[in-house]
Amino acid sequence: MALIFRIAMQFVGLLLSFLGWVLSIITTYLPHWKNLNLDLNEMENWTMGLWQTCVVQEEAGMQCKAFDSFLALPAELRISRILMFLSNGLGFLGLLVSGFGLDCLRIEESQRDLKRRLLILGGILSWSSGISALVPVSWVAHTTVQEFWDETIPDIVPRWEFGEALFLGWFAGLSLVLGGCLLNCAACSSHAPLASGHYAVVQMQTQCPYLEDGTADPQV
Repeated sequence: MALIFRIAMQFVGLLLSFLGWVLSIITTYLPHWKNLNLDLNEMENWTMGLWQTCVVQEEAGMQCKAFDSFLALPAELRISRILMFLSNGLGFLGLLVSGFGLDCLRIEESQRDLKRRLLILGGILSWSSGISALVPVSWVAHTTVQEFWDETIPDIVPRWEFGEALFLGWFAGLSLVLGGCLLNCAACSSHAPLASGHYAVVQMQTQCPYLEDGTADPQV
């Protein structure tokens, strides 16, 4: 029963990590980190991302223009680019390493400790990827709030507000952090001794035979 629970925890952690990694990639390139609605022209909306600024018009549709210079960007956008790239890379490495540490992948009994270390490393990478995604999203959100309530700016000047990419980035970061924590918990629980090594191998074979021959679980 403990082995079944551990395998389920591994797959849920891996699924959450994969979902967070995909969403972090989408967040990186989505041009909706900030939204700007003009009161004088309600038919025109502006959006800003890490790479470009877009204007959405009812007649002309969406038109985007990339930023001319990286150094001319505000500090939060420059650092956010780097951190989001780091998050995407760490997330991919975390998925790759965690996949080799799953209990359903059969290896020699003497290498079980190696699998546990790989699973721990994959969980740490996924967790780090989530933090790397949460930091830039929260930084841009904090800067947007400060600029929105800045009393030195006249009230007639339009203010940037939260874009959809910020909420997507928060969800991606939390998914990566939660997935990494589940992978680490599953790896730590695998360190507990079972009844015997032979019993553990037999139990894994009955739970994960479809990985070799594609057949269903004989216990179902």
